Amino acid sequence: MQEEIVKMFDLSGKVALVTGGARHLGHDAACVLAAAGCHVAITSRNLERVREAADRLSRAYAVEVLPLQLDQTDFQQVAQVARRVHAWKGAVDILVNNAGGGSGKTVARLFERDPKDIDALIGVNLTGLLYCCREIGRIMAEQRRGKIINIASIAGLLGRDRRIYERSGMNGQPIDYAASKAGVIGLTMDLAGFLSPMGVYVNAISPGGFARDGLPEQFAKDYSERTPLGRMGRDGSDLKGAILFLASPASDYVTGHNLVVDGGFSIWH
Repeated sequence: MQEEIVKMFDLSGKVALVTGGARHLGHDAACVLAAAGCHVAITSRNLERVREAADRLSRAYAVEVLPLQLDQTDFQQVAQVARRVHAWKGAVDILVNNAGGGSGKTVARLFERDPKDIDALIGVNLTGLLYCCREIGRIMAEQRRGKIINIASIAGLLGRDRRIYERSGMNGQPIDYAASKAGVIGLTMDLAGFLSPMGVYVNAISPGGFARDGLPEQFAKDYSERTPLGRMGRDGSDLKGAILFLASPASDYVTGHNLVVDGGFSIWH
């Protein structure tokens, strides 16, 4: 029985690409895939940051790690990274599309929001992710195998009560963030319809809010009180199981699915 479980989640010798893999949820994805035996390529727009993350990963796990700089809004950079990862090991078995952004430090309220910020957010969260699906998906289709995991958000499934942001003095979440993540969910389903007959699985994960350093205490309290499990997500643990499941043979009859990982936030009204 134990051997059966190990085999179900074993990724020894597989090759994974994790965009935005230098920190937070992307780093968690890289860690769990490395722990399962994958050689992992990770990207970041910041070269120094991704090199430091790769060094930590290679020391923690007995796998090879390839650090790459990538701005996924630039299609030529995406194409180049896809070629480099494929040349590195001769295959790409898993893609975790994690790179993206939220409101950042820009104005989030729709009527005051700079259209350039809207374009930039949708560019990185949706268009850039589609570029990665296109270039890595092409490689996987030629291999007749592969698993693509797109990181969406519960923001693509429901509206926000912005009063909890305002009480904490936060910028809040822009409408275009929700639009981009809803787009990722729709993209995932249609891409699964396109690629699954070629042996390529496509699924999404929609995380809820995760606690981070610098998050106002009042916001964390308000958010947790609206969550059935009574807390926000935790980096280092709460997304790893979902990533491993969708990347491994354990999910070999799952495609076109959006797995919600939010402590029940989206079901409680």
